[in-house]
Amino acid sequence: MSPVSSVSPLLSGPSAFGKIDAPLPKLPGMQLAPTGAPSTEGFGKMLDGLVATVDGKQKEANALTQKVLLGDSDQLHQSVIAMQEAGVSFSLMVEVRNKLIDSYQELMRMQV
Repeated sequence: MSPVSSVSPLLSGPSAFGKIDAPLPKLPGMQLAPTGAPSTEGFGKMLDGLVATVDGKQKEANALTQKVLLGDSDQLHQSVIAMQEAGVSFSLMVEVRNKLIDSYQELMRMQV
C-alpha cells in the first residue's frame, strides 16, 4: 500500500477539516460589501486606508501633545497614551510592509 493511498481516506470529504464560518475581521481602511465579503476595490486601496489610519493616529497624538505643551490641556496621560498608540500602529505597519516585501521576494525566487 502506498503512503498516498493510506492518507487519502483522512483527507477525503468536506468534513476532513471542518467548515470555517468565522467572519472576516474588519480592518481600518477595509470596506466590506453588503454580503459581508471584502469589496473588490483592491489591495492597494486597503493599504492606503491603513496608512491613512496610522497617519491620523500620529496627527492626533501630535495635536494632544501640542495642547499639553501650550498649557491648553492638563491631560498629559491622554497625550502619552495617544503617542504610544501611534508608535505601536507605526511599528505594526512597518512589520506588515516587511512581510509583504519578504513575500514578494520569495515569489520572485520561485522557479516557473
